Amino acid sequence: MPQIAANGLQFEYDITGEGEPLLLIMGLGGQMTLWRDAFVAKLAARGYRVIRFDNRDIGLSEKLDAAGPPDMGAVLSAYAEGRVGPAAYNLSDMAADAAALLTALGIDRAHIVGASMGGMIAQLVAADHPEKTLTLTSIMSTTGNRGLPPAKPEAMAVLNRPAPDPTQDMEGYLASSVAASKVIGSPGYPADEADQRTFARSNVARSYYPVGFQRQYAAVLASPDRRPRLATIAVPTLVIHGEDDPLVPLEGGRDTAASIPGAELLTIPGMGHDIPPALYDRLIDAIDGVARRAKAEA
Repeated sequence: MPQIAANGLQFEYDITGEGEPLLLIMGLGGQMTLWRDAFVAKLAARGYRVIRFDNRDIGLSEKLDAAGPPDMGAVLSAYAEGRVGPAAYNLSDMAADAAALLTALGIDRAHIVGASMGGMIAQLVAADHPEKTLTLTSIMSTTGNRGLPPAKPEAMAVLNRPAPDPTQDMEGYLASSVAASKVIGSPGYPADEADQRTFARSNVARSYYPVGFQRQYAAVLASPDRRPRLATIAVPTLVIHGEDDPLVPLEGGRDTAASIPGAELLTIPGMGHDIPPALYDRLIDAIDGVARRAKAEA
């Protein structure tokens, strides 16, 4: 896959299909491969030029080694006290990465689609870089509103409990991946365990960089409430959220839609904090629908 310089960093990316550009932004610690090939192919078949990329500090994009590991104790304490904790960067910096990537690729504007932390970044692309944004789709994400219900304890445990090091204990790592999927995934659409293990193994082979996850996590916690900026978004917006999401509860999706003028909210029973293959067509129908709405309003 190719790399390109943007916002002072090197980013790994790929492009599938032809047509209007559509940028996919993945969530916390997630490589671009978490946008599965089958999902990308279905989007491309709808007539989109689909761009995936590894966020900074993850996958094959540039790592900020000089920043060192974050002091997560200080970050979490600051968050609990309503302060901005010490972090190497924040979500606005990551949104600037996405906007700069489009510019580097010679793309004026794109449909911006993000999942989880990627949804937070996508929101900020639309708010801070409206000139780059055709539409916004925010999936299983939230606003940074600290008054919303928290994640379920078992889901937070998945987020905060380190998995075994796969370079030392691959079987333990794979078992942890399957167990995590059962906790935060979609109860109505459970993942296939054999596929989960194969996919986790392939992603480790591609890149294993846990400190990048930590710095991204610090970036999320060190970023302020986005609602004032979301109120400035003027592009057609779709918010998709699973009704059974234990990590980012449904209230996060509702708050996102309420904070963006004219946003459409789609909630899906049985969907948790993942993108099950059984829902690909439904999600892509919705993403395609907001894109068509933008064309109709243009």
